[in-house]
Amino acid sequence: MLKAIIIDDEPDNVKLLALQLRRYCPEVDIVATSTQSRDGLAKVQEYRPDIVFLDIEMPVMNGFELLEAVGNLNFHVIFVTAYNQFAVKAFRFSALDYLLKPIDTQELKDAVQKAGTQPLPHARQIELLKKQLHNGPKYLPEKIALPYQNGVSFTELANILYCEAKDNYTIFHVKDGKQHIAAKTLRTIQEILEERNFLRVHRQYLVNLDQIIKYVKGESAYLVMSDQKNIPVSRSQKDKLMERFGWL
Repeated sequence: MLKAIIIDDEPDNVKLLALQLRRYCPEVDIVATSTQSRDGLAKVQEYRPDIVFLDIEMPVMNGFELLEAVGNLNFHVIFVTAYNQFAVKAFRFSALDYLLKPIDTQELKDAVQKAGTQPLPHARQIELLKKQLHNGPKYLPEKIALPYQNGVSFTELANILYCEAKDNYTIFHVKDGKQHIAAKTLRTIQEILEERNFLRVHRQYLVNLDQIIKYVKGESAYLVMSDQKNIPVSRSQKDKLMERFGWL
């Protein structure tokens, strides 16, 4: 069983989430709930849960301040939020799990399942998310958190050459020749990086436009990247390349 605590300043939200967990996630044991952040902090310290379902915007202490007060994060955090699409990108950049209100049952089940297999959150992930949410859409982080089997890799966006789709995973090819594999589809990665000078040029590839060396025209057009890798360009994406560069 996974011991869980729900912390949200809205009592109705706490009751509804507790009901959903009891009905759809039998592997979860709700050991405590709280509608006050300080009380929630005390219960986290007392019960030592495996999962904390945490609202962000709360009086006295918000969710980030509560986590800072806890210190060592030896439990999984699933943020429960009513934030907008911008915030969804912020969560994805930091590779932290979240549920949007009203909570979808399948997404709740998926989040609980992932909590049993993914590494514990890193303090830098929390800080990255905090900066994005507090500074708004104008803040564009220089790094992305990429979860892997044993933890999280914080990768400079400028060092990413291109991203390659592989089934339901994405392979990040970086300057040092290493590869990072993330359990995210390329479509999801595209949504995260589309505002950061990356472009989907093919169903299988998302490229860093700053890492293109040249474009080779023809029936089977392709890009030559800075590592000399040839990346195919689909016909439907040629116009987008033209718009971005203006020299094709």
